[in-house]
Amino acid sequence: MLASAIRRRMREELFQRGIISPERFEQEIREKAIESQKREGLSEEHHPEDSERWELRYHRIRRILTDFYFAYNLPIELLHKIVDDVLAGRSGGERPSVGSEISLRFNPELAPLEMVLRQAEAYEALPPDQRAQVQHHLEELRVVLLKSLLSDQLGFIRIAKRWFTAADFGYIIRHRIGSGKIGGKAAGMLLAYKILQGTAPQIAERVVLPRSYFIGADVFYDFLALNDLEYVNQKYKSEEQIRQDYPLIQEKYACGRFPEEIADQLRDLLREVGNTPLIVRSSSLLEDNFGASFAGKYLSVFCPNQGTLKENLRDLTLAIRRAYASIYNPDALSYRRRMGLIDYDERMAILIQEVQGKPYRNYFFPSAAGVAYSFSPIVWNPRLRREEGFARLVVGLGTRAVERTPNDYPRLIGLSHPALRPEVTPQAIRQYSQHQMDVIDLQSNTLVTLPVQEVLGTDFPALRWVISVDDGETIRPPLTLGLSLQPQQFVVTFERLVQTDFVPLLRGILSRLAEEYRSAVDVEFALTIQPAEGGKADLTFHLLQCRPHHSWNADLAVRLPEEVSESDVIFVSNRMVPLGVVESVEYIVFVDPEKYYRLPSAHDFSETARRIAQLNRALEGKSFILIGPGRWGSTDFMQGVPVTYADIFNTRALIELTSRKGGYASEPSYGTHFFQDLVESGIFPLAVSAEEEGDYLNLEFLRQATDQRSVWVEENSPALECIKVIHLPAERPGCVLEIRMDGKKGMGYVRPAE
Repeated sequence: MLASAIRRRMREELFQRGIISPERFEQEIREKAIESQKREGLSEEHHPEDSERWELRYHRIRRILTDFYFAYNLPIELLHKIVDDVLAGRSGGERPSVGSEISLRFNPELAPLEMVLRQAEAYEALPPDQRAQVQHHLEELRVVLLKSLLSDQLGFIRIAKRWFTAADFGYIIRHRIGSGKIGGKAAGMLLAYKILQGTAPQIAERVVLPRSYFIGADVFYDFLALNDLEYVNQKYKSEEQIRQDYPLIQEKYACGRFPEEIADQLRDLLREVGNTPLIVRSSSLLEDNFGASFAGKYLSVFCPNQGTLKENLRDLTLAIRRAYASIYNPDALSYRRRMGLIDYDERMAILIQEVQGKPYRNYFFPSAAGVAYSFSPIVWNPRLRREEGFARLVVGLGTRAVERTPNDYPRLIGLSHPALRPEVTPQAIRQYSQHQMDVIDLQSNTLVTLPVQEVLGTDFPALRWVISVDDGETIRPPLTLGLSLQPQQFVVTFERLVQTDFVPLLRGILSRLAEEYRSAVDVEFALTIQPAEGGKADLTFHLLQCRPHHSWNADLAVRLPEEVSESDVIFVSNRMVPLGVVESVEYIVFVDPEKYYRLPSAHDFSETARRIAQLNRALEGKSFILIGPGRWGSTDFMQGVPVTYADIFNTRALIELTSRKGGYASEPSYGTHFFQDLVESGIFPLAVSAEEEGDYLNLEFLRQATDQRSVWVEENSPALECIKVIHLPAERPGCVLEIRMDGKKGMGYVRPAE
């Protein structure tokens, strides 16, 4: 076989140059083969391996070591020469013109990656008429490269094989550390950029990718083996065991070390980027794939990168180890179980990127950042067109755009009518605006959260497109940026930004990507905004991430019931209502707002979340919904029950009760990672406001219904006093709860069971 011949020549070069002796090479193969047996629980005494399996293992490790020693000691040009010589030898002493080759002379699935890449480069360099003859071979080569370097997900490959070229694969190899795929997050970002380059060059001119490096997924297993970490089967344990083990896993991973060759490459990376801030992002094999985005499930860590090389390497490797540990996050494992992906070999690749932004005073951050969706499952005004999408936008780092933060709100932009805000009055605009921003403090070498008015001044280059001015009576765009303007007057609105070509640019990006993906998509991005001539804004769009969605049904038509007696209505919602139907609900888990906010200690609020998780497990297989105060999933327990996805993933709907008078006003989770979890899992979020005209909650029914909590939770605690479990058929024999949502109005009502 050609692959065998090439590797034989590679070993000859290694031996002739004294890089390693043949004897030492064979000894190392045997040692590593025995090590791999031990990791699999095999031994000569208890579980001996037959000779055929041993030979397969031995030759596989021989191939790996050949590639490893050659790659780390000899130039790529020498490998190219070896490949050319071997190909020429197979063709009778002279390599034929690739244009005349109708069939490949080797099997791409078994050949070394460099050989596959070289052949793809040769085919792509042919004149158009000759290239047409080998197009089917070129497609096969691209698919092999995609599966080896990016993703084995067929939905991804179907699209990506049209857009990736040999030059793109070469770029990935040059920027890859270790071996293995670069993972879903990195793959999705690169594919989105290639699509824009191929379908919308005028848009692509304004879109840039961060300088990026990829730690291959195989390094994850090398890390496990080197540190003797035995948690590969964690996913099959019970939820309680997973939760109990996770802190210990985080601790052990934080103390791990990397193979020396990986650490050396990370040092080289840091020398190359200098003191530019970095972000370490998870890029697991399952992330950002069709039907399962894993949004926010795994960890991303900012590295300010302002120390010495030794300090920066320490921080970078710790960030990678923390991202590795997050693969065992209870939220992630619950999500995998819910999405039917628990048996997949989930390895973690890592995407390391330069943080997009510019220094300002002592801080580093982008002018703006956010997440945008090509389709809006929820709208706040009937004039908004769902198919044109929406965005969540913040000033500073984009963390606050994708996470639910207490008492802080991004700007929601409906892309069909960007001037139509969810809020109307100056008081509401002021309240539901961004008050804090995340930035990198270059002096303290840390990620910090600071008040917007403390960071931004009148000399901030993008100020006029970011803020409006609160003059005490109205909130208006700034007329001038003189000394008379005080930071205390700043309100983050992006009013002038949405009047630029930002919205058309974003719509164009989303529509192009959604058309090629044949599904709704979302993108994460950062913006650089610079003043240009004539008072205009010069925008640069930094593409950070792209993922598809298949769970949003734009064509669904839902009709609300025409006649329902008042006593049968449980709740009505009129704001940001999705499309969908939840049928045959048997149980309501109700957290009473009055009792919840009377809990005596912070421990009791956390205990409430734990009890909700307990009920979530107990009611698995039953159809139930959750109704409670404020934001489900808030990090601030005074804003709502601080559950995570792993605590509520079995529910059918989350009803958020809001009341400004009660002190638990809530901005919906619309567009956050938490919201995305709900949508992908078929969990419908709804908000019922005490102050919203037309909203309604049947508190009399909820408070008078018999509490069935003791059936599901035996012990008692103060936290349980605010939780009630209502069994609908027990309250209304022969009946169940149904929720119907037509995109404008949502109603939960009791009806006879079918």
